[in-house]
Amino acid sequence: MKEKKEKEFDFPYLVYIQFEESKKPYSFGAHEKYHVNDMVVVETVRGQEIGKVCVPAIPFDPKKVKGECKPIVRKASQADLEKKEKNKEKAKHAMEICAACIRHLDLDMHLISCEYTLDCAKVIFMYVSDERVDFRQLLKDLAHQLHCRIELRQIGPRNKAKMVGGIGNCGMECCCSRFLSEFDTVSINMAKNQMLALNISKLSGQCGKLMCCLRYENDEYTQLKKGLPKLNSQIVFEGNKYRISSMNVLQKQAKLENREEVRFVSFDELWPNKGEKHEKTKKL
Repeated sequence: MKEKKEKEFDFPYLVYIQFEESKKPYSFGAHEKYHVNDMVVVETVRGQEIGKVCVPAIPFDPKKVKGECKPIVRKASQADLEKKEKNKEKAKHAMEICAACIRHLDLDMHLISCEYTLDCAKVIFMYVSDERVDFRQLLKDLAHQLHCRIELRQIGPRNKAKMVGGIGNCGMECCCSRFLSEFDTVSINMAKNQMLALNISKLSGQCGKLMCCLRYENDEYTQLKKGLPKLNSQIVFEGNKYRISSMNVLQKQAKLENREEVRFVSFDELWPNKGEKHEKTKKL
């Protein structure tokens, strides 16, 4: 077993590769040094694919590799790049065939994309479906017409949004298709923590799930709210009783209400010693 493991990691260099459909970098072993933006042919679990070097080659370190380390086969030639472009056209035709088969079999699945491996030994179809699909007959029909191995891969709504792309509520390209390589858990508690109105339609992204950006400022809000009372708490200010109806932690302002009046008061006025306590805590 030890000999097998040593042989598996018998590479002088470790290279990080990105593929066209994903921003996530993957590690591969290499016998020669590659540079950023080099196009290379790599061996993956799906077959041979073309990827782009995104980080300069580094000395091989087994600790930085998770699982089996696949090799870089060679630097992509002009013929390889041309074949990749031809495969894109071939994939469009395969997509039409698959869509026609889905309609004929009346399957509850929405086709998203189609991709051939570099050697055309396999074609991968991505689809979305709310329920489990029995696609045994579909596989037979596709294999009969396409004459290669078929892989049908079901993806979730977030992955669909990442592949399709679009413009978010902020007016910029969706984070998932622009730079996110992995999806973190986003919960409604993050919206509550940021004191946002719980309007699901406004808090949802193109995928119909809660927007990924709810996570970005969540830790900052948690820090800013430390030591503050909860909403609707009763407070005595300048000899009068009030209810804290809302707070703006960024502007450091609270809205106080009672039967006679509504006041907007800064945190410094309400809790003049809070800042000093916070500074002492940081020093400790």
